[in-house]
Amino acid sequence: MTTYDERPWVKNYDPGVEPEIDLPDASPLEKFREIVQSYPDAPAAFFYGDRITYKDLESVSNRFANALISAGCQSGDIVAINLPNIPQYLIAQLGVMIAGCVASGLSPLLLGPEMTYQLNDGRMKALVTLDAIFEHRLAPEADRLPHLSLIIVTGVLDFMSWPKRTIGKLLKKVPSGKIRPLRNKQVIEFNQFLNASSSRHPDVAVQSNDICLLQYTGGTTGLPKGTMLTHGNIAANLAQIEHWTKPEYGHEVCLSGFPLFHLAGLALSLASIFMGGAQILIPNPRDTKHIAKEIKKYQPTMLVNVPSLYMMLAEEPLFRKIRFSRLSFALSGASAFPEESIKEFESIIGKDKVLEVYGMTEASPIITMNPRYGRKKRGTVGLPVSNTLVRIVDLETGAEPVPVGQEGELIVSGPQVMKGYYDKPDETALALRVHDGKVWLHTGDVARMDEDGYVTIVDRLKDMLNVGGFKVFSREVEEKLYAHPAIEFCAIVGIPNPKRPGSEIVKLVVQPRAEFAARDAEALRESILEYARDNLAPYKVPKVIEFVENIPLTPVGKVNKKALKG
Repeated sequence: MTTYDERPWVKNYDPGVEPEIDLPDASPLEKFREIVQSYPDAPAAFFYGDRITYKDLESVSNRFANALISAGCQSGDIVAINLPNIPQYLIAQLGVMIAGCVASGLSPLLLGPEMTYQLNDGRMKALVTLDAIFEHRLAPEADRLPHLSLIIVTGVLDFMSWPKRTIGKLLKKVPSGKIRPLRNKQVIEFNQFLNASSSRHPDVAVQSNDICLLQYTGGTTGLPKGTMLTHGNIAANLAQIEHWTKPEYGHEVCLSGFPLFHLAGLALSLASIFMGGAQILIPNPRDTKHIAKEIKKYQPTMLVNVPSLYMMLAEEPLFRKIRFSRLSFALSGASAFPEESIKEFESIIGKDKVLEVYGMTEASPIITMNPRYGRKKRGTVGLPVSNTLVRIVDLETGAEPVPVGQEGELIVSGPQVMKGYYDKPDETALALRVHDGKVWLHTGDVARMDEDGYVTIVDRLKDMLNVGGFKVFSREVEEKLYAHPAIEFCAIVGIPNPKRPGSEIVKLVVQPRAEFAARDAEALRESILEYARDNLAPYKVPKVIEFVENIPLTPVGKVNKKALKG
């Protein structure tokens, strides 16, 4: 019988992919400097037609780092970056790392009190934010932010070329806000902050064990927690991604709809930089027409998105007309990609180009990937990447491995696993546990591994329903129901069963496809129920079906079950 210790996944690696690779014992900044020397005039990023070279990106990032140091920020101080996907995010991210400080992505969608919680929880010393956010959300909270002493404010248009910046301001297409002084805080405009500082690399030593990122989890269970990721964690995961995907240095073009404040978006951004590639910055991932125009113009070799965005792009007429001859692969992660939807999407971009992956903030983020060239098992998230061990353990004890093929909690050990949660020792002890002399991250995901080493994510532990003593995995039910022609998006949630305390009722929330939305709701409900009865065990069949015009999505495009549960 196959065991996890035998690493059955290794036999299905692509040729040239090794189970163990040498990992850098340094900050990823070392690789950044090498890339700048090799490709100084190559484009690092495109933003609405403007081009930023590696030489310019290094220069302005060094300026940002030196300005932070001059403002009193020291190694280990935490700097929040509260921006959409614009050039200033890249500059701030690299600048914070170069200064030896810790970067923390802060969603621009957070309300004032939510920002206050995160800024205070991380004891953040500095913040980079938009002028509109500053005026309407941050300034009213200023007196409740005792740790914050430096606020750097920018506008979306500030790094655009002069004609576009002028036209944008005249048309008032982009939200803006007024900047004003705040008591006990230094408030300064982004460009002014840069102007007085040197473009030379500061003399700051950064070690692989130093904290690089304080990346907050989504807060789907309780309040968000700050995940401490070291420079070594990030360098290791970037090396794992590079070894797996075998990029062509200096020639890759990457497009992602993931926000940079989310680790998936940031990891892709850094991976693009460290392979000498060009990234296309997408500030609004819901604008599928703009994304399609950028894809047509720049012909990316890599796409990285959530399934919901791929599904929306597949409905965009311009996207369907594009030739994808340069596209090597389309990474998909963060949620399940229904098999029927993959087939439809690949009918546009090319067969076998979708690579489903699995990761989480606590693992920097990549844990498993389907092979780039080898067998891609649909419905799985692929194989553990190099230098990574995976086990499936008993759901009750969290320790004993279950037989290969059975469901349990996925745990992972590897160089990409976090240092811990910031100032939360109890939560850290629950997530990081020692088994057989190794530290293992308990993911909270229910999964199974087959004899070939491919991993299938069954559900989140917190999304698993208890229906009369039976376990119902919401993801499994959703995957089945997505094959119904009327369903655009759907989610399974549990609601308390008033007749059976401790048991739940299966509820289905459906966003119908446009051509079905106007049909009789009762007839549509009966059609879905009939399909469910034909394809699911009786206890898995939804007892309640609710139709919504727009199913709530998280900022990265996953169905927001927290909102659906109320």
